[in-house]
Amino acid sequence: MIHGHGGGWVFTPSAFAKVGTPRSVGMALTRLSRKGVIRQLARGLYEVPQSHPTLGRVPASTEAIAKALAGRHAIRLQPIGAYAANALGLSEQVPVRAVFLTDGPSRKVKIGKREIILKRTTPRNMATAGRPSGMVIQALRWTGQKHVDDKLIARLRRNLKPEDRAALMKDAHLAPAWIAAIFREISDDAK
Repeated sequence: MIHGHGGGWVFTPSAFAKVGTPRSVGMALTRLSRKGVIRQLARGLYEVPQSHPTLGRVPASTEAIAKALAGRHAIRLQPIGAYAANALGLSEQVPVRAVFLTDGPSRKVKIGKREIILKRTTPRNMATAGRPSGMVIQALRWTGQKHVDDKLIARLRRNLKPEDRAALMKDAHLAPAWIAAIFREISDDAK
């Protein structure tokens, strides 16, 4: 185990920039990878494997991988589509491809059967990145205005914390008009 980090930690070599030169860090990571202490997920992306008593080795979460990518490139990420809807409990569909909007370069990272896609977008689309409102905006865009009903709004109310529901109103001006109206419905009981 890497000191101070349990299983499931996803990182890049830059996490050890203060410890040694890039070459020495790279050599140490290679040795640890060969010993099975860490696992290389993709070029420049590693994880401390996590074990489960019944399931055995558990793969790194998509969120942990995305967070490591964001840290490595000093970018912001905003989940979109089926991935955002699933994270909010609006869809039971678990996507194999997790798509994120980014203010950094577009790219694809393949890890096993999973694919993480980063799509460069405008600053306006990134205005709510990393906030509950950003996730709700993207999930509702994926769901589509025609498919939003009282049942879906009730599910969002249930699945969002009261402080997250209240925060939606602060970002309502950044959402399309039809989504801002839904924000008001979701936030009514959070005041």
